Amino acid sequence: MDTLTLFTLAAGLSMDAFAVSICKGLAMGRATLKKAAIVGVWFGGFQALMPAIGYMLGMQFREKIVFIDHWIAFILLVLIGVNMIREACGKETEETDDSLAFKEMFVLAVATSIDALAVGVTFAFLEVHIWLAVAFIGIVTFCFSMAGVKIGNVFGTRYKAKAELAGGIILIFLGIKILLEHLDIL
Repeated sequence: MDTLTLFTLAAGLSMDAFAVSICKGLAMGRATLKKAAIVGVWFGGFQALMPAIGYMLGMQFREKIVFIDHWIAFILLVLIGVNMIREACGKETEETDDSLAFKEMFVLAVATSIDALAVGVTFAFLEVHIWLAVAFIGIVTFCFSMAGVKIGNVFGTRYKAKAELAGGIILIFLGIKILLEHLDIL
């Protein structure tokens, strides 16, 4: 996986965390660098951890399904992308407050990184240097989350749905790219 594709994937995966970070920033009276860094560490850490776990799980059954691995990657990425788009277009509003307590941040970090677990499974079927990939995903998510806190604090929820929509579209296109490359169309 080349650097541009990895960055695009990392950006797509980080959009849920970015959207929640915007909500966190909106709820904060004053978004300090420390608060933004705490949010970034939580979301970036889990976005890095989940693909590593997914990769280890995927490696357990890789040899059994290697002939359809590209279809699995395609289906998982498209499903995750469609779900993100559905959430972006939905009328539901997320209830957030400015709490950075362990329990709340843990739940939010897990919830925003479940899609990264599925992507980690697809990594087991692709030629990916997993530790570089998870570090890259974690760093990109950390940066996007810190920026999200500040953007939310300054601008409000104006960009939340757009971020989720962009993330979903990116993941769908990556799934299509993986499929077309494996079928030797690209």
